[in-house]
Amino acid sequence: MDIVAILGIVLAFGAIVFGNFLEGGEIDALLNTPAGVIVLGGTIGAIVLQTPWPGLKRALQLLKWIFVPPVYVVNDGIKKIRTWSVAARKDGLLGLEEILAKEKDEFACKGLELLIDGGTPQIIRQVLEGDLSLRLERDIAGARVFKSMGGYAPTIGIIGAVMGLIQVMSNLADPSALGDGIAVAFIATIYGVGLANLLFLPVADRLVSLVNNEANYRAMTIEGILALAEGEHPRFIELRLKSFMDS
Repeated sequence: MDIVAILGIVLAFGAIVFGNFLEGGEIDALLNTPAGVIVLGGTIGAIVLQTPWPGLKRALQLLKWIFVPPVYVVNDGIKKIRTWSVAARKDGLLGLEEILAKEKDEFACKGLELLIDGGTPQIIRQVLEGDLSLRLERDIAGARVFKSMGGYAPTIGIIGAVMGLIQVMSNLADPSALGDGIAVAFIATIYGVGLANLLFLPVADRLVSLVNNEANYRAMTIEGILALAEGEHPRFIELRLKSFMDS
């Protein structure tokens, strides 16, 4: 569980609620069902129209990364690949079969299988880099769903504001009906701008960062497996891969 992400969300929305309290407002003043329906419903509808189902599905799968992000520690990966290289020098590539049986990373397993099956460095690179490219493209597209939501929400908030003002103008003769229209007008704008800048856009940028971290780790794995295929010394492999620690 990523406590920092939870803390960020609490601070962002807590600052709005606390600031409203300091100004003498009440929490109830920020709650408006029609405004919420307009902004959330409109934003979700727009993004469903924009994005094909595979992209929506991947976006929902990535959403859990905000609270439970995948952990890729490059230094640990380097140590693991160095262990592979020592085993390969001692028992040959077939000595990696026992390691393959215990490996949990599907991407690493694919690379080890290609290596054990006698794949050339060129074939291994082509297959793994193609896989990495497809994964990266799919995940970035999933993260962009939330970025698009951050673009739609403020605009739909303005639509809600205009709708509220229309209600106000049509009820000028009835002062008791003006309050609801004014509330929808202002709160819809708050919802749109607030959700975009406090939730959707930060989520999108955080996911992009996590996706890039994963891609960097995968790229390091590819280079390590290629080094094994080329028969490099374990020490040289370790030095070769350390450049990814600064990526």
